[in-house]
Amino acid sequence: MNKDQLLNYVQNFVSLTDDEAMELCSSFKEVKVKKRQFIVQPNFTDRYRNFVVKGAFRAYAISDEGQEHTLQFAIENWWVSDFNSYIYQHPATLFIVALEDSVILQLEYEKEQELKASNHKFETFFRIMAEKGLAFEHRRILFNLIHSAEARYENFLLNFPNFVQRVPQYALASYLGMSTEFLSRIRNKKT
Repeated sequence: MNKDQLLNYVQNFVSLTDDEAMELCSSFKEVKVKKRQFIVQPNFTDRYRNFVVKGAFRAYAISDEGQEHTLQFAIENWWVSDFNSYIYQHPATLFIVALEDSVILQLEYEKEQELKASNHKFETFFRIMAEKGLAFEHRRILFNLIHSAEARYENFLLNFPNFVQRVPQYALASYLGMSTEFLSRIRNKKT
């Protein structure tokens, strides 16, 4: 069952009783998403926190000049949302699209607030997730600022080998802050 996958993930951070596990799992709804289907688009408020059970997603923004900027990828056991939109319940600025046929578990914003108010374990879990997400983004920004394009690519390969074959090269290049052509040259040097 897909909710068992979610429960296993959550229990890495907090221990839940059977009743708490049931309460948490019953708060999520399963959604099947087709490849190229959007789950978030700009100007619409992101109402869901999404846990990826199966598949892959890309979160990106488009500049005024039409340039795409990838902020995040998500595969199994990752979370994906326009978190600024979700947390503040303001219109989204990101597109989030399925790169593969996928299955997600969605938690509605209001339901998350109820969970956190009802039990400190749920609040602890979501706090830990926020802290880990913030630390990850801090490391990513710092690494991108002080390292070369080649080092950014090598770091990505080292830390996220499961992503490389599942995300399009143009999206990976965008995530790493380089052109697709430059990424191709780096890859060709490695072979």
